[in-house]
Amino acid sequence: MADLAIAGIVALIIALLLVATVVVRTVWIVPQARARNVERFGRYRKTLQPGLNFIVPFVDRVKPLIDLREQVVAFQGQPVITEDNVVVHIDTVLFFQVTDPRAADYEIVDYIKAIEQLTATQLRNVIGTLDLEATLSSRDRINTALRGVLDDASGKWGIRVTRVEIKAIEPPQSIKDAMEKQMRAEREKRATILQAEGVRQSRILTAEGEKQGAILQAEGARQAAILKAEGEAKAIEQVFTSIHQNDPDPKLLAYQYLQTLPKLAAGEGNTFWVIPGELTSALRAVSAAFGGQAEQVGTAEGENGRTAARREEPAAHVPEPRPGAVGGPEEQAALPDHTPPFELAPGRVEAATE
Repeated sequence: MADLAIAGIVALIIALLLVATVVVRTVWIVPQARARNVERFGRYRKTLQPGLNFIVPFVDRVKPLIDLREQVVAFQGQPVITEDNVVVHIDTVLFFQVTDPRAADYEIVDYIKAIEQLTATQLRNVIGTLDLEATLSSRDRINTALRGVLDDASGKWGIRVTRVEIKAIEPPQSIKDAMEKQMRAEREKRATILQAEGVRQSRILTAEGEKQGAILQAEGARQAAILKAEGEAKAIEQVFTSIHQNDPDPKLLAYQYLQTLPKLAAGEGNTFWVIPGELTSALRAVSAAFGGQAEQVGTAEGENGRTAARREEPAAHVPEPRPGAVGGPEEQAALPDHTPPFELAPGRVEAATE
């Protein structure tokens, strides 16, 4: 009995293991964005889609998972010769996606390696038509050309190339040194041009400022001269109006005239000056104003007689001018006897005392 029980337990365990194995090999769960190819007796039968899938156990064989998501692969630098015979190393980055799991599994052995070699070949073809300067400045053109060629070539493999990027372009060290010198020279040139432009602009602004300042200064001087002239004109007008309204006495005018004469010799360098002819008339008016009226009344008849006699006498009898007197002989004769003569000194006028 014990042997039969043990045998029954072993048989049950084996049956459970067989059932579990059958279930495991029959039911397959595929993750999202993944795929599995199924072969039956060595031939492709179908592709398992994401989710729960059933196959015939021990008859169908499920191959490894194929990732349907977009993948990125970076390729090491490839030596490429440009049109001007310069060897550069170019690193590329490739973005692709598997669109047909059957073709990716049965049309190519290793599609990643195949894409790498195809990228290197097409990169040599594209770069071979460009010189070094165009290679360094035409990355978008290179990317577009590579993407178009790779997409057409990898389409039969169930691969879609979404994007190709040039990661780095490494020219030889000698070319780098020459490029650095060229860039330094260009920068120095631009700096010199900018400095010259700055100096030019500064001088232009300075000249414009000086011009505006001169214009404003001239406008100010002009306005000041106009205002000064207007003020002087108004002052003269007021003085002229005041004189005419007040009707000044000729004696006052003669006195003011005599007060002005010493100012002519007020300068330090004035050693000679000319006495105007109107001085005798002013002296006569002043002498008449200060005490000469009484003597003029007593001698009026004598002066009238002398005047008539002088008119009858010839010009040769005109008395000689007195030393130090002012005016000519006729003016000295016309002066009263009590009029004190004026003596002239360098730079000033003094009254001589008899």
